[in-house]
Amino acid sequence: MSETGGDILVARGLRKSYSLGAQELEVLQGIDLQVRRGEALVIVGASGAGKSTLLHLLGGLDAPSAGDVSLDGASLVAMPRAARTRLRNEQIGFVFQSYNLLPELDALENVCLPALMQPRARDGVADRGRELLKAVGLGQRLEHRPAELSGGEQQRVAVARALMNRPALLLADEPTGNLDSKTGEAILDLLWRLREESGTTLVMVTHDQHVATRGERVLEIADGRILG
Repeated sequence: MSETGGDILVARGLRKSYSLGAQELEVLQGIDLQVRRGEALVIVGASGAGKSTLLHLLGGLDAPSAGDVSLDGASLVAMPRAARTRLRNEQIGFVFQSYNLLPELDALENVCLPALMQPRARDGVADRGRELLKAVGLGQRLEHRPAELSGGEQQRVAVARALMNRPALLLADEPTGNLDSKTGEAILDLLWRLREESGTTLVMVTHDQHVATRGERVLEIADGRILG
């Protein structure tokens, strides 16, 4: 288990609303959240509770209607877009339920993509990608494109991609939602093992109470609010 060292992620008064014609749909209704460095936090809730919206705000993929999110003391809301994009690439890894792999790229190219987006020397990027794919059990599938991989294999590629830049924070949105129970358990085992090896902080949202038992800390979201 990695050691914790204060809060890495803090959300204050997060609200998110969408306009639907003349109506206003309030998805998040004032979320306060603190995530300790190195912990594995699971947020559980039913479909429509606001889980994915919250995760997108925590990762700077979307802007809140009100409130703030800070990563290592830096406000994602106040940060200029270019700086936020750079920070997201360097410090945050995302694992999406739908994998979000580029179909025209093979497994290795998909995994290496986050590193290739950074303005730095690219020596060792391919080696790092091969190392991660080997760690997730796909060392023999480097040149296979997503259409040639099973759902579980695609999710493994997505996990490897999320870890490519050694992020401080890993956000996972229903990472087992499209998988059978056996494959889903394997993905969770993989996430927890790689997280502990790297000391990465994990925040995962899920509707599955069984998956939620994996968390060191478990919170519930309902009707756009954190309960308890």
